Amino acid sequence: MTNELTRPEIDAPEGPAPTELVIEDIVVGDGPAAGPDSTVNVHYLGVEHDSGEEFDASWNRGQSINFPLRNLVAGWQQGIPGMKVGGRRKLVVPPELAYGPAGGGHRLSGKTLIFVIDLLGVS
Repeated sequence: MTNELTRPEIDAPEGPAPTELVIEDIVVGDGPAAGPDSTVNVHYLGVEHDSGEEFDASWNRGQSINFPLRNLVAGWQQGIPGMKVGGRRKLVVPPELAYGPAGGGHRLSGKTLIFVIDLLGVS
């Protein structure tokens, strides 16, 4: 039986942004687990913690993305290993594990980010 995941919704967060990476399994998968050196195939949705504004989503493009985990932000490198294919995980990523401190040159520098990630495959 396959669990056909649909586009996630992220509720507006309450309270101050966490200063540490927060990892929360929404759905625990039953497939192979991602490792630190895996290439992951994911669908994801990202919002800014403070504003709740969506900044990116593979769902909007209608296709998942495939990336070597080591090429992604540190919050993903730390938050995805151990996740199993078929799972959905929420990561709350502080700036130092995302795009760095404010003024770092990226439009998301200095921001705590929330991602909901569906792991579709690993290799």
